Amino acid sequence: MTRVLVLNCGSSSVKYRLFDGAGTVAKGLVQRIGEQGGDAADHLAALQRIMAETDLDGLAAVGHRVVHGGPDFGEPTVIDDAVVERIEALVPLAPLHQPAALSGIEVARKLLPSVPQVAVFDTAFHATIPPEGFTWAIDPKLAERWQIRRYGFHGTSHAYVARRTAEILGRPPAEVNVITLHLGNGASACAVQGGRSIATSMGLSPLDGLVMGTRSGAIDPTVIFHLHRVAGLPIDEIETLLTRHAGLLGLTGDNDLRAVESRREAGDAAAILGFDVYIRRIREYVGAYLAVLGRVDAIAFTAGVGENSPEVREATLSGLEPLGIALDPVRNAAAAPIISPDGGRTAVCVVPTDEELEIANQSRAALGLHD
Repeated sequence: MTRVLVLNCGSSSVKYRLFDGAGTVAKGLVQRIGEQGGDAADHLAALQRIMAETDLDGLAAVGHRVVHGGPDFGEPTVIDDAVVERIEALVPLAPLHQPAALSGIEVARKLLPSVPQVAVFDTAFHATIPPEGFTWAIDPKLAERWQIRRYGFHGTSHAYVARRTAEILGRPPAEVNVITLHLGNGASACAVQGGRSIATSMGLSPLDGLVMGTRSGAIDPTVIFHLHRVAGLPIDEIETLLTRHAGLLGLTGDNDLRAVESRREAGDAAAILGFDVYIRRIREYVGAYLAVLGRVDAIAFTAGVGENSPEVREATLSGLEPLGIALDPVRNAAAAPIISPDGGRTAVCVVPTDEELEIANQSRAALGLHD
């Protein structure tokens, strides 16, 4: 049996996809859960609806996307009561995401008691980052007590894209060093050395690093102190400001990069600056990861922006020809799998991500199943 149901539960939505091997049998989205006029009253009703509308005969596993695995979950894990308790203990590290995943796990275990359930963590791929890469320069006892360190996110995407990039180059993943750029409404960079994450831009939460649709990315912590002490803003309000009203939205009024690009082409000053800030941050991480990796065989763009914006790809890598990084304009415009000229030192790739397929495959691996 190779059928796996992948569930991605948000606070007001459930995204699902049923795989048979690598093929998709069914997929869909239940939205506005618990809202008036929504698709379902709660997560129980949402999953009941999904299971009533989907042929689950031969189902081998349910794979759950769980945002935070904390310091202990470094691989996909078969779910039992003890695992649920450990995931619950991590709620303070991801208070916006973890409760929804736990709701999905609870309901799926009730509705499908005989089907193994697997938790696949966004943070797990980054468990291979060495201590000097995940440790911040604060009191170690304080950091250990409150589990403060760099965890990183988008792990299933970075893992999938790094492996696919190696396949595109016709080389084993263990021999390839890749900088993966997951650029969507959420965005992160990752340095992958021989198939293992050794650095990533997100930190304790998905707020750190690159400029995103509504998130600020990396910012001087003193900004928070200043807004609290001098501007008089409550901590909760500052958190909301940095996570939901910052990034491209804060800079330009639009969180959709397509709108920002359109306004930029029309000469809008805010859009021009917002785009430049967005690109500058990506370039800074590319430069940092060139140094961390030493040898870079490929740079891979993925996710909504990375896959669909030739302008972002060109602006990110413009002027890096002395470092062996260049784009072919025709290939870039067409979003070809390889958009760099033939014979270059570093290949540049466009790789559509497939996080749900990665979750399905990791769920099978955790249970020792094979296609």
